[in-house]
Amino acid sequence: MQHLQGRHLTASRRRIVVDAENVRRSAWPNVSKEELVERCRAWAGREGSDLLIVFDGDPPEEAHDLVGSGARSADDVIAGLDGSFSLVTSDRALRERVGERADDVIGGGSFLQQISSDRE
Repeated sequence: MQHLQGRHLTASRRRIVVDAENVRRSAWPNVSKEELVERCRAWAGREGSDLLIVFDGDPPEEAHDLVGSGARSADDVIAGLDGSFSLVTSDRALRERVGERADDVIGGGSFLQQISSDRE
């Protein structure tokens, strides 16, 4: 798992897949879906990353960078993605399911802290 202690996460057009519920619930009080989307989009824009945020159930809006899981879990959607990507989650079972397709794994709390501090 990649930790972001003392440095900024950098990216060069890599695909970032965010396990939305896991990241939202890594802070108290929990971050709203809308705020998570706003922070992730701002970060991805600054970093030049391709972003995909996966929600359990419905996403907060219809957009190319947001996916809802419908009747499945967000974990099932993420585990079924093709190609390689950087995975943002603290869910060990999901990390194992994705396996080597994850170029790297970033903990949900670390990522949330990073994208929040970038705003200040």
